[in-house]
Parts: sequence; C-alpha cells; structure tokens
Amino acid sequence: MAAQRITIVGSGFGALTATQWLRKSAVDAEITLVSPRPEFVYLPGLIWIPSGLRSAEQLRIDLGPFFKRMRVSHHAAEATGLSDNGRVLETTAGPVENDGLIIASGGRFIKKLPGIEHAITPCEGIAAAEKIRDRLKSMDGGTVAMGFSGNPKEPSSMRGGPIFEFLFGLDRQLRAEGRRDRFKLVFFTPAPRPGNRLGPKAVDKLLAEMARVGIETHLGQALKGFNEHQVTTEGGSFDADLIVFMPGMTGNAWFDNSSLPRSPGGLLQADSHCRVPGVERVYVAGDSGSFPGPDWMPKQAHMADLQARAAARNLAAELRGESPRAGFKVELLCILDANDQAMLVARNEKHNLVLPSSRLFHWMKRFYEWNYLRKYR
Repeated sequence: MAAQRITIVGSGFGALTATQWLRKSAVDAEITLVSPRPEFVYLPGLIWIPSGLRSAEQLRIDLGPFFKRMRVSHHAAEATGLSDNGRVLETTAGPVENDGLIIASGGRFIKKLPGIEHAITPCEGIAAAEKIRDRLKSMDGGTVAMGFSGNPKEPSSMRGGPIFEFLFGLDRQLRAEGRRDRFKLVFFTPAPRPGNRLGPKAVDKLLAEMARVGIETHLGQALKGFNEHQVTTEGGSFDADLIVFMPGMTGNAWFDNSSLPRSPGGLLQADSHCRVPGVERVYVAGDSGSFPGPDWMPKQAHMADLQARAAARNLAAELRGESPRAGFKVELLCILDANDQAMLVARNEKHNLVLPSSRLFHWMKRFYEWNYLRKYR
C-alpha cells in the first residue's frame, strides 16, 4: 500500500506548527511543504530592525535541519491553484498530489489605495523593515506617519498591533538617539477606537500613552490615498516625510484558481475544526482562513499556531479513518513592545487583561522569541 501524502502550503507559523503536530499525532505520511524558500522569517522581530536590536540574519531561519528532523520534503515553488477537488496543488514548479492538504500560506495585503506605493508596509518582510531603518537613518528630522486599516468586507482581517509597536518603538529609539525633538510622530487610522480588538481597556491605555509621549492622532476618517509627502483622508490631509502603513488583508491570489469557498473578505471559509467546507481533507490555518468566532479574533502568530494544531490533529484523524474533533480556543496574547519596555494584553471569551509597560515584559518577549526559534534551528 502506497504511503499517504500530505501537502502543506507555506513556511510560516501555521505551516511549521502543523508539521510538528502531524508528527506528534504519529502520522507516518510523506509530508511535502511548498514555499518559495526553505526558510522561516520570524515576523514579530521586525519591530526591532529599525533600532538595530535585530538584524536580518537573526530573524531568517534556515529550515533545512528542521525539515530533516521532521522528514519533510521541501518543494521550492509558489502555489498557483488547486485542482481535482483539492487533491492536486498546482505550483510554479509543477503539480503536487496529496491525500490531505493544509493551507497556511498567510494573507495578502490589500494595495488598492491611490499612491500606496509611497507607503512602506512593514509586515511584508525583512526588506520592508530595513527600508524603514535606512530611511530613518537618512532623516535629520521631519514627520513620520504610521497607521493601519482593515478589510471593509471582513473587519477582523487586519493586523494593527505591529504598527503600535513600530510607533512606540520609534519614539523610544529617537529619545535614545537624542533626536526626538526634531521629529513629529503621527498615528492615523479610519477606526475611531484603534486597537479595539485588544479590548476597551487597551484602547484607552494606548491613546493615553500616545498623548503622554507627544504622538499626534488622526482617527475616524476614511483614507483616500497617499503621495510621496502626504496622507489624505476624508477629513483632510497632513504632511509626512515617511509613511508606514498596514492595509487590511485578503486571501492569496492563487485562491482564485480554485473552487474553495471564500468568505466575504476573500479568505478561505473554515469551520470550527479548521476544515474547508465542501472538500475532503482540506484544512486551513492562520491568516489564509476565515473562522467562526468573536469579531475580535486576532490575526496573529499565536492564533495561527492554535489553528494549525487543530488542523493537523484533525487531518491525522481523518487519515486514520476517524472523525475530526479537535477545535481551537480563541484567545489574544500580545506583548506590545517599545524596544526596552512593553505592555501585556491578553483576551479570551471571558476576560480582558491589560498590564502597564514594564521592562519585564520586554524581556519576556525576547525570551519567547529565543524559545520559539530554537526548535527550528
């Protein structure tokens, strides 16, 4: 009897966690992971690139040793579509057949605003964070504007937390460099209550901290576009010498070349077991999926890990001929860092905890990074 074949799309948090949990579930199948390069970029560490606390080399992890330990074959390619009712993943390097599929290829930023090419989207990767670093080094002063927006058809498909970290981190960095008095920092978003998914307490604390350190805010006005030195909203425009902007997210372009069901915002529809409805043994985890749950469900690495764990356990059960039963808990766990101190925010269905900035939480975030990455080195 031929060995069962599992394909995983992506090499980020969800994909690698799914790989581990498939092996923890005693799956002896052939696992093929499809991604452009056999590497993992630790995106939460991008916030520390502008200040020099982290470099590209520290955040880019060669997955060769991990793949060897997990008995994974890497297929160096980009996904382009899906055929045969999910059993064949089409890629730029040829088709990959499977008996089970886990899609964890992340989300795609919506780049429709006029002039968005003049803004840097920091979570696009290391090169974007390095561009912010280099632009700041070249500036003697001026206005830095940072903001985010969501997907109007799916408000939960957004990632605003890193912007708060880049913003407060820059304030601390400029103070440490003795240059803060030469810069104006501006935070903007169409949301009247930014960071509301973190909970009402967190919003109040974030806005109070911005006021305390002299960060201006432009809130509650729909964005109209950008140019090289300006941000334009329905409530007016303001000048900016550097624009850092995180747009809302939607599904990957290759989803269009599949028959998989989509959410209103363009993500893959998923049930409470991370299954994609209407197709057999196709699962999704992380930013690629739209999951049932509260409207504050975060798009963050921790949530992707929880969903990937459930997806892997359920696929393993199906391949054994059992019914998938594993679900995932919805929780937000976030350490909002500012280079040398951080605020801790936690939220679940019953509680919302916000603890004030402390050096301890900054070091907790750094310890978490070290502990998380050592299993991939």
